[in-house]
Amino acid sequence: MSSPKRCVKRRDFLKGLAVAGAAMSPAVLPGKVLGLDGACAPSEKIVFATIGVRSRGWHDLQVFLRHENIQYVANCDIRKDQRERNLELAKQKYGDNAFKVYDDMNEMLLRDDIDSVLIATGDRWHTMASINAAKHGKDVYCEKPLSLTIEESRALANAVNRYGIIYQAGTQRRNIGNFMLAAKIAASGKLGKLTEVHANTLWPATTQNWLPAQPQPTVGEVDWDKWLGPCPWRPFNQTYINGGWRGHYDFHGGGILEWGSHTVDLCQWAAQKDDTAPVRYEPQFNADGSKGGEVYAWYADGLKLVMRSSGWLGLGTCSARYVGEEGWVETGDSGRMAVSNDKLRGELKYFGMPGTSPDTHIAEFIDCVKTRRNPAANANVAAQSHIASHCAYIAWQLGRKVEFDPVKEEFLNDEDANRMRRRAYREGYTL
Repeated sequence: MSSPKRCVKRRDFLKGLAVAGAAMSPAVLPGKVLGLDGACAPSEKIVFATIGVRSRGWHDLQVFLRHENIQYVANCDIRKDQRERNLELAKQKYGDNAFKVYDDMNEMLLRDDIDSVLIATGDRWHTMASINAAKHGKDVYCEKPLSLTIEESRALANAVNRYGIIYQAGTQRRNIGNFMLAAKIAASGKLGKLTEVHANTLWPATTQNWLPAQPQPTVGEVDWDKWLGPCPWRPFNQTYINGGWRGHYDFHGGGILEWGSHTVDLCQWAAQKDDTAPVRYEPQFNADGSKGGEVYAWYADGLKLVMRSSGWLGLGTCSARYVGEEGWVETGDSGRMAVSNDKLRGELKYFGMPGTSPDTHIAEFIDCVKTRRNPAANANVAAQSHIASHCAYIAWQLGRKVEFDPVKEEFLNDEDANRMRRRAYREGYTL
């Protein structure tokens, strides 16, 4: 389903066969092929592949496969054990040997029959894999964060727009009921004029240290060079490929981005700032002069964005609070909500679906692949919230205030900060 035009032609062709078959013989095509018995016809199926699914990506995949119109045909992974895991899953589901596994995404993406891909690699590969898929005309559902730098954020959004694909970032809270209601309350004016938006983030720091070198597996077992991708070379350690790459600067964007890709995104959404980013960022310090974990930022109109890890009401991880002149609302992954006064209490509902569930988010992506409608967490809005998170982490690393032009996407009179908008890639890798 790379384009609506292609889908319409395939559907019209099969419907034409149905009419002709009815005139000649009732057994020309079975009803399930035509979608006449309630089944999803092959022409309606989204031919689907995955890149690097493990842990969170594996959970996403189970959700995709619950949808009848998904046909899972291929997986790419640099790990043999993960390729075999996906192959066994497909055999159990479809009962045949049509499923293919790859250790090179370029080979898999050359397939004309694949419509969309789920990308759930480590963060270091998200931008390049998504851009590569876009160049091949594949629609993309990509786990967050979509980028490791400001430059990557913009490059990804530009590529998605250039190649006309559907892109959904895995920031699923835009499709979770309690977060949707909180954003609606903030945007409705019932809080009065918004003065602050608060995003639940983690301790920002990453480390430059290497884990001890371990014997490197054969390329057939784990292709370490491909695992590193654009990142600087370092010796193999099993901890990295088992998920322990988080917290290492070369592979990770730090704690502000880790949760801010969700919660800063929620704040931008609720404040109707999806097309911009704050213009000033100030890291906060403890009474003894040491760095704290908070960063405050301000938009051009004076609205304050607070990125903090503490002081929340216990409503669940990835909480967000929206504060206006007449009240506030806060919510988190528990599905529960809190407000500042009885006047707002009548607005509240309890939503049982936790904020970690991708079900409704993936359902929206599938619908958008079919209709070509732009999804809630499209590349443009996700890029802006990621840029804001990157700016905050740059200010935190530098330990001082920075000012930013969200139109030019440049820091003002700050060479150090501007150099940190991008990262150097290993030879052979480029955006």
